[in-house]
Amino acid sequence: MEEKPRLLILYASQTGNALDAAERVGREAERRGCHASVLSMDEFDSSRLPYEDTIIFVVSTTGQGDTPETMKVFWRFLLQRNLSRQWLEGVHYAVFGLGDSGYQKYNFAAKKLDKRLVDLGASPIIERGLGDDQHPSGYEGALDPWLSSLWNMLRQTNPVFSRGLQINDLNVRTLDCPKYQITCHTVDEMQAMVSNTSDLKCIEMQIGRARSMSPGVLSRDDNRPQCFLQMTKNQLLTKAGCGRDVRHFEFEPLLSHVEYQVGDVLEVLPSQDPTSVDAFIQRCNLNPDTYIRVQPRSVEEHLPDTPNVLRDPVKLRTFVELTMDIASASPRRYFFEVMSFFANAEHEKDRLEYFASPEGRDDLYQYNQKERRSVLEVLEDFPSVQMPFEWLVQLVPPLKKRAFSISSSPSAHPNQVHLTVSVVSWMSPFKRKRCGLCSTWLAGLDPNKRVPILAWFHRDSPPPPPPTLPLILIGPGTGCAPFPAFVEERVVQSASGPIAPVLFFFGCRNEENDFLYRDFWLSHTHISGILSEENGGGFFVAFSRDQPQKVYVQHKMREQSERIWSFLSAGAAVYIAGSSTKMPADVSSCLEEIISKESGLPKESAARWLRMLEKEGRYNVETWS
Repeated sequence: MEEKPRLLILYASQTGNALDAAERVGREAERRGCHASVLSMDEFDSSRLPYEDTIIFVVSTTGQGDTPETMKVFWRFLLQRNLSRQWLEGVHYAVFGLGDSGYQKYNFAAKKLDKRLVDLGASPIIERGLGDDQHPSGYEGALDPWLSSLWNMLRQTNPVFSRGLQINDLNVRTLDCPKYQITCHTVDEMQAMVSNTSDLKCIEMQIGRARSMSPGVLSRDDNRPQCFLQMTKNQLLTKAGCGRDVRHFEFEPLLSHVEYQVGDVLEVLPSQDPTSVDAFIQRCNLNPDTYIRVQPRSVEEHLPDTPNVLRDPVKLRTFVELTMDIASASPRRYFFEVMSFFANAEHEKDRLEYFASPEGRDDLYQYNQKERRSVLEVLEDFPSVQMPFEWLVQLVPPLKKRAFSISSSPSAHPNQVHLTVSVVSWMSPFKRKRCGLCSTWLAGLDPNKRVPILAWFHRDSPPPPPPTLPLILIGPGTGCAPFPAFVEERVVQSASGPIAPVLFFFGCRNEENDFLYRDFWLSHTHISGILSEENGGGFFVAFSRDQPQKVYVQHKMREQSERIWSFLSAGAAVYIAGSSTKMPADVSSCLEEIISKESGLPKESAARWLRMLEKEGRYNVETWS
């Protein structure tokens, strides 16, 4: 029997889109008679790259041109200086990137991967594809034609693929087997194994069991220690009724001490609305009290290595509640394709098949992603569909942790964690109110009640700046979130030695409505304060809507052009935080103008000067959507 051609598909995903796209490439390859291996980059031994013939890379870009967590080790390996220009000679590859053209460094991770592979001697099969969230069909607007070109080129250039890619009749709709199987256990079977206690250790074990079995928990909750926190303060920072809801939260640990540094991030696992969980279970005709064990069907699909105790069965309702985002995340395109096989009503089957087809791509995007329909809402829109739980486990988006910049200094607030959180809500195109899952849940918590909050501390930024390093902080709106920690840390450091000055540029809409932490900032502008002019620092606020013309942080920065250049000349570090839309690019352009103006350098040289700051770790950008 003739051997099937083989494709290796490596993906790096942050939110699940790249995983979804990579699995689609794998499915299409299998339907064309190829054997496809779909692996996350952190699951693949990078030293094996030269032994592969054909590799497809699917890569997301996060933040301001960053690589996803699962790509960081892989990327560092590729950057080794001892790798020659012939290291990947004979390897054929294609790169598809997922990004958002609203960001300054659009699809930067895919672009730099593509360039590095060529530098190492690999041969591109086709030009890289760049998916754009801004496209009317999302990233699939570019993925569909790119895949068509990929299959055509493989047929033309490689005889093995030419034979293999014609094996299957691609017009025949088939459904693969689900990747995971569910083993059910009755309550009676579990009585000897399950504790009825409700202490935190039991809760922790249940969470560990559920999330260790979930195929959708992308980060596998890694090896960083988790902790339980309890909320001790829930304070509204904005004026009530102004249309914006920004909160200051304070937490203390329930069990052990907490350890973190200034600049760290807290990741929180949100709790889902019990009513929605019950509605999902009822809609899918599931028994919430059944105990289940989730296992991969094949050796290629593997769950993370965890202690056996974590693989013990868990109650179905607990599994749904802790791992499956059923009421806030939108399902992927493949979800609709699988649904079509289980639709009993002909009109529903027709509509689902249309949504899953290339012709229905734009309408699906409008119905699903643009409207942000949840899994529960989609299932309720197609009542004749009864999907097996194995498929639901595989295809329902995972319940992901939410990351927040920490607003407190551990030196100033031992064993406490503070957050600054905007409670997210918006109207969909069809005028339905949508709310952020985690922020809405946190805002609704009563500090007087002992509600356990599962959290992880995460460090994705450089170490905290030393006290002798001048700082330029730029944080409009909730972008100010990490900066109370910077100021508080300098206050503590000033008690034991000299400190460098700090410039802080803050922006909001109205002085009366959303001047976040007003009293805190102003208290540090007084004589001898960290932000006082007497100490060489400064605090500058832009109220964008308190006058006829808009005023933003970059306007205030231009007013302080000489002082900013003086700081930069003295080796200052720049920290920018806030919305990932236009702000980072506008602030970067403003800094280039200031450097050019004050130094006399051309704008191009000023841009290079800023890039050098970034390479030296003195230009840091933290943004969120």
